Amino acid sequence: MLMTPPDVEARPVITNPHGVRMVDPYSWLRQKENPEVIDYLKAENAYAEKSTAHLEDLRKKIYDEMLGRIKEDDTTVPWEANDGWIYYSRTEEGKAYDIICRKSGEDGEEQIILNINDLAEGHEFYDVTTWETSPDGRYLAWLADTSGYEENDLLVKDLETGEVIDAVVQHANPFSLAWANDNKTIFYARQDEAKRPDRIFRHRLGTPAEDDVQVYHDPDGMFYVSASRNRSGESIFIGSGSQLTSEWHEIDTDDPEMDPRVIAPRRHGVEYEVDRHGDRYFILTNDNATNFKIMTTSVATPQERNWTAFIPHDPEVYLTGLDAFKDHLVVSERRDGFRALRVIDLADGSSHQIEVPEQVSAIGTGMNARFDTTNLRYGYQSPVTPPSVYDYDMNTRQATLRKQREVLGGFESSDYVAVRSEAEAADGALIPVTVVHRKGIKPDGSNPLWVYGYGSYGSSMDPWFSSNRLSLLDRGVVFAIAHIRGGAEKGRSWYDHGKMEQKVNTFTDFIAVVEALRDEGWGDPDRIAIQGGSAGGLLMGAVLNMRPDLFTVAQADVPFVDVINTMSDPSIPLTVGEYEEWGNPAEPAAFHRMLAYSPYDNIREMDYPTILVTAGLNDSRVHYWEPAKWTARLRDHKTDDNLLIMKTNMGAGHGGSSGRYGRLEELAFEYAFMLDQLGLADR
Repeated sequence: MLMTPPDVEARPVITNPHGVRMVDPYSWLRQKENPEVIDYLKAENAYAEKSTAHLEDLRKKIYDEMLGRIKEDDTTVPWEANDGWIYYSRTEEGKAYDIICRKSGEDGEEQIILNINDLAEGHEFYDVTTWETSPDGRYLAWLADTSGYEENDLLVKDLETGEVIDAVVQHANPFSLAWANDNKTIFYARQDEAKRPDRIFRHRLGTPAEDDVQVYHDPDGMFYVSASRNRSGESIFIGSGSQLTSEWHEIDTDDPEMDPRVIAPRRHGVEYEVDRHGDRYFILTNDNATNFKIMTTSVATPQERNWTAFIPHDPEVYLTGLDAFKDHLVVSERRDGFRALRVIDLADGSSHQIEVPEQVSAIGTGMNARFDTTNLRYGYQSPVTPPSVYDYDMNTRQATLRKQREVLGGFESSDYVAVRSEAEAADGALIPVTVVHRKGIKPDGSNPLWVYGYGSYGSSMDPWFSSNRLSLLDRGVVFAIAHIRGGAEKGRSWYDHGKMEQKVNTFTDFIAVVEALRDEGWGDPDRIAIQGGSAGGLLMGAVLNMRPDLFTVAQADVPFVDVINTMSDPSIPLTVGEYEEWGNPAEPAAFHRMLAYSPYDNIREMDYPTILVTAGLNDSRVHYWEPAKWTARLRDHKTDDNLLIMKTNMGAGHGGSSGRYGRLEELAFEYAFMLDQLGLADR
């Protein structure tokens, strides 16, 4: 007998945008300070726990499996910084957070510079989002989030005395932190009330935050600013970018009080990023180059009219990043749907691609702090190969494996298979699909199938390794990643064809992938699970409205489902900055286009599959009320008896729990729920 889900009162709010009557019965759930709202979220959590109480043993079993694969006492590969110290982080058994350390040399004595376990004491949530040491190695600055709401404190520690000498609490952006060469000046970003990083400030050690100097401000609500120090140590770069346009300014690290100088003024639709190499810049840009090209110019003449081609545009190769070293330029690319690294010798212009052992894999640059080096550190993994760290001699082309993540519990890579296939979209486009399963699984139509998708912002879902996923594969699940439009797996146009006016392609692509996998025998039609989070949660909501009959169970993590209401409120974080991703519903054409797929606004009287929804009370990207409103409205309209539960983390944000053990507990709950719906609870 099914338990009764929580009752939440409908308090309709009626609006008429562009002449369309819209009724929002659960708008009041936005009132975070209202005790009724908190009580409702707690009631949903209690209902979720009671509805899944029979899975407690399975949850514990899965948790033990996942924990049993982790080497709890572990150390990262050390890396040498420009200050001469060798840095690394390590973990200890039973402790949830990293311990950041350094040595003066390979045989030097360890110095713990930041024990995040100590910092996290007394906090339900604690995340160090960024940390940087001063150029001379004496000071450590870090940004800390203590709620999950991504409002960070800037703290500075004197590593000679061990004392925290500065605590600048100024709603800092989590990712911007840069030191000047005087070892006294730090650049960081502050956020406005909508959590947009809009200003760069200069802080001098030992001075109060109110004395910090604003050095840059971007008043355009669609632009986000950042500050970073380049590898050569010559520049502090201040970036300002929207979804379609970017602009960069530079401050000399030897002259932190200078006014920022612009590299190239913004032009709508033109994106670029820049790095400095002595007396010249390397510039990655999409100006008349859909898949980007690399230009170069002298520091003395940065204007666009002086840019000359270094790597021309190639419609078959998507350039995604560049890393400048003294004698080499490393270019991150995407070829045939996969990531690649190309090394260019700056002396003679010759280039080569770093070879990888598997086609279905992912490669990317790692921690490369030094400029004057011929060694490139990169990371490599595949769905069947754990994350591996390599050092690569860019002259001899010799790769040395420094460390591969150890997976305990008897893991053998050869027990698993990863392949790349394709599904045909409704318009004939070929959608890449990564399929992972245990060796011996056959496409005979009997397998439980789990399909993951995202498809937004040009974010590519590379074929990653997950030791936790083995708990699915070892129970016979076939796991697939749908590389749908809206991502950029097949180049920038793959992204462009899955946004704005063409956003529906994201949803129909995903449906086509699931149908193809089913028809090819990879999935039992009665045992198909789907999963997506954030913008991937929008994907879940849309396809559930379009084809609820196709799926057995869906997991929507922190889902962006209340598209019209969220994008109509410029006070909500991310809204204005994402008009170029979804559209602005203040414009009639955009409103009607977005309304056609908004999950919350397209719930109908029909049968839906079983659904698991997750949320974070302190989520600043997709506020808790979106999944809460969606859950309540689904219950009002769905005509089936399938289970619908929502689990809200009352002390975390968009990414869930901050500690590694808390995240495993969340994952064990989710896996147990989904496996139960796939008929695998006894496995």
